[in-house]
Amino acid sequence: MGGNVDVSVGTVWQVFLVALVTDLATGLGAVPFAFTRALSKKWEGISCAVAGGMMISASVFSLAEQGLRQGSVWEIVLGMLGGATFFWLTARLLEGNEWHIADLSTQDSKQAVLIVTAMFVHSIPEGIAIGVGYATGNLRFGLLLAIAIAVHNIPEGIAVSVPLRRKGVSTPTCAAWAIFTSIPQPLFAVPAFLLVSVFHPLLPFGLGFAGGAMIFLVAAELMPESVANCSKSENAWGFMFGFVLMLLFTSSLGL
Repeated sequence: MGGNVDVSVGTVWQVFLVALVTDLATGLGAVPFAFTRALSKKWEGISCAVAGGMMISASVFSLAEQGLRQGSVWEIVLGMLGGATFFWLTARLLEGNEWHIADLSTQDSKQAVLIVTAMFVHSIPEGIAIGVGYATGNLRFGLLLAIAIAVHNIPEGIAVSVPLRRKGVSTPTCAAWAIFTSIPQPLFAVPAFLLVSVFHPLLPFGLGFAGGAMIFLVAAELMPESVANCSKSENAWGFMFGFVLMLLFTSSLGL
């Protein structure tokens, strides 16, 4: 695992606090909605495209890339298919049941319930990734990986906030639900750090799972939503902007 690992109380707290910051970063996705009650249909579509581009980029160049460094390509592939299957089954489950998010039923905003559920579950392997990153003994690597996850949490927060804000949910409530979706990150980071021998073999599959869930989410929900509300060229350029922005950021971190 690359050198001696410092498991002192101070380091454990550092792992927890860093993972907590990645969680809180998700709430930043609701900030733009503090300046407007609702985006116009055009900008709503563009914001979905930008969020989708950032999430696809993060899935490929952050999650899958880190997974390939930790395990085999088949573990990543199986994880991605598992994540996509999870999202698909979740969508089908919501179709036949009445779930509630921020006083909204699935009939009011199925997309909001679906996105919150998917984001919550896929945050688990991201929390494990932070803990395992620190457990390599290279604190800089753990910190940089956490920063990359924090940045890609922001467009996830936007994706959570868009359908909620559209239904009149307040900005603070949107931010709270966005932060809720990333709670598994601080909760799983410390156990993964302390029990790396247990969690490390699961990491490649888990990272693939997180990426697969996000890719399926983008394809099934965000892109159709974007195309319905803005032109094809606006959708494409929004996606490209988000994709390239996230790629530049992760590359600048040396991940």
